[in-house]
Amino acid sequence: MNAEPSNGQKKDIEVPEKELLSWTTHPIRKRPLVSILVVTLIMAAGMAAYYTMDSKAFGVLAMVVLFASLAKFFMPTRFILTDKTVTIKSTTQKITKPWSMFRSFYPDRNGVLLSPFPEPSRLENFRGMYLIFADNRDQVVATLSTILKAEEKETESE
Repeated sequence: MNAEPSNGQKKDIEVPEKELLSWTTHPIRKRPLVSILVVTLIMAAGMAAYYTMDSKAFGVLAMVVLFASLAKFFMPTRFILTDKTVTIKSTTQKITKPWSMFRSFYPDRNGVLLSPFPEPSRLENFRGMYLIFADNRDQVVATLSTILKAEEKETESE
């Protein structure tokens, strides 16, 4: 196979990414009682806006805004870890970032925060990525530990 184009320039052959781990979370299914409470509160806020403003449009707008702000709770989110990137796919967006961007991670009860800083920082909540567990905490933490250690060695050797 010839990797050189006809104009004599070298062409990089792109190696496909290898998927290491992927999972989907759907919080509304995991916590049905909280789901009922959240839906009830959204409807109550819509009704309150309707009666307060005496406008159906404001009532509907209030419910739409609240639903949209809680979309990660209502809609499934897929997390994909490959050898090169981490991806979060939700109904409304897809975020993909390279592993070279992350220096540390901090697991908690519900998920893990990937941080671009080597030490804890107040900015990491804004610049990092939060991956929600789906009863796979140990597997996710082990995979992240392996990936970030490999990334650290690769960065040191450059």
